[in-house]
Amino acid sequence: MEKVLEKPLLHYDGSLSVFREGDVAVKITKVKNGSLNNDNLSPPTSLLVVSPIIPGTYPVLLFFHGFVLKPIWYKSLLQHISSHGYIVVAPQFSPVASEIQEVKKAAKVTEWVSNGALESVLPEKVQPDLLKLAVSGHSRGGKTAFSLALGYGDLSSSTPTPIKFQALLGIDPVAGSSPSSQSAPKILQYIPRNFDQTVPVAVIGAGLSNQRAHYIFPPFAPNGVNHSEFFNECKPPCYYFLAKDYGHTDILDDKIAAIASLVAKSGKGSKDLMRKAVGGIVVAFLEAKLGGKVDNLNAIVQEPSLAPITLDPVISVK
Repeated sequence: MEKVLEKPLLHYDGSLSVFREGDVAVKITKVKNGSLNNDNLSPPTSLLVVSPIIPGTYPVLLFFHGFVLKPIWYKSLLQHISSHGYIVVAPQFSPVASEIQEVKKAAKVTEWVSNGALESVLPEKVQPDLLKLAVSGHSRGGKTAFSLALGYGDLSSSTPTPIKFQALLGIDPVAGSSPSSQSAPKILQYIPRNFDQTVPVAVIGAGLSNQRAHYIFPPFAPNGVNHSEFFNECKPPCYYFLAKDYGHTDILDDKIAAIASLVAKSGKGSKDLMRKAVGGIVVAFLEAKLGGKVDNLNAIVQEPSLAPITLDPVISVK
């Protein structure tokens, strides 16, 4: 019998529901390192946890912030994702940490989640589904997500319950200041489909991120170390979405994005629409790869105009 796919959920204006806030009420919890009474439950670094408050079991998304940024500055984006039924765990990294140190810390956070400690900071009767874990990040945090998924933060010798990622997302990831100045770990090899990742990948790029805001400041995501090269090295299945008219920091909350625009090239369009577009792509990708609901992701790939901003190009390699 032929399987009939459900139609993507549309709102009255014709846009996909993933580009709107979800129906799940969420809570934001700040967890400081060492703030819990039980040392075994205390996270290895401070965290921002955005989670549903309705009792149930939900997939988990690890999200790593960009260089010298803070998780709370992504509040609107993370709330959007969580409101569709996801627990988002966003660790705070030290602004003076090297990328290698950041990857190691990210691995320790993953270990903390895998040991069941995450439940101690979630609302009552809200539980994480550790069989549905995705990893993501923005800017340098996007590279951290790739590095972790590629095994550079491997703590298998000390991890009692190793955890396997089911999906990987890079939001305007950056690997360094130039191809000859990649920061360690140097994961880009400039060989197509070279990454030895075993999970599906989505890369979301910002079309203006390779441009200067002013002659004083370099581009935040230069050619050769940005979203384009990350996607070029991903093995299928992989997806690429380019937010053509937006810049590197335009997914941050409005006040922070406005300040960042003084040093980073910014788009002239609504930053709220940019966040909704990125949030919607993340949700659609997670629905497909963690939950098997492919209709919204397929709809975005086939009809990019359904997004609230211009996505050009959109590429799917299966």
